[in-house]
Amino acid sequence: MNVSAGSPRRVGVFGGAFDPPHLAHTALALAVLEQLQLDELRVVPTGQAWHKSRSLTPAAHRLEMVRLAFGAMERVVVDPRETLRSGPSYTVDTLSELHAEFPLAQLFLIIGEDQAVALPTWHRWREIADFATICVAARAGFAGARGTFDALHQGLAPFQTIELPPMDVSATDIRERLATHQNIASLVFEPVARYIAHHHLYQTA
Repeated sequence: MNVSAGSPRRVGVFGGAFDPPHLAHTALALAVLEQLQLDELRVVPTGQAWHKSRSLTPAAHRLEMVRLAFGAMERVVVDPRETLRSGPSYTVDTLSELHAEFPLAQLFLIIGEDQAVALPTWHRWREIADFATICVAARAGFAGARGTFDALHQGLAPFQTIELPPMDVSATDIRERLATHQNIASLVFEPVARYIAHHHLYQTA
């Protein structure tokens, strides 16, 4: 890496439901490790998602799938803290905890462009920039770029963008495919697909 030995440790924070984790998630992880020259990327599965109308798959399943998807990647740490926390999972709490644990580190929060547009609705959202640089990963075909930067310019800085290759993969599509017994082999890592099948996840009643 080009970061000098005397520079602060660079730690990325990549949260999400990961319901299930898929190849676009791991592609984003590889992109941020390279483009942000991170020393470490923390992948943080959501515990209770305050902002989602649907119920998530139990946290224990999602955490294990994240370990299967990311466990072999260098400089990636699967961080279970939000799945162990009672009450809703708020990003600002996670960043505050990490800042306390690593006070000399430079934190980078990784979010998608659609999340960035919704940022003003997040719990204590203006405090997020006190702890981390916000890094927005633009999804191919997402039309909210203008809203993204309007949201981030509402007194919230610093931020930067992450360039991603086009990948037409989403957890919603995977869940819909599984509910109708379609193949997902090209969308997730094989151990994740095997885990889903073994535990009969995302099956219709």
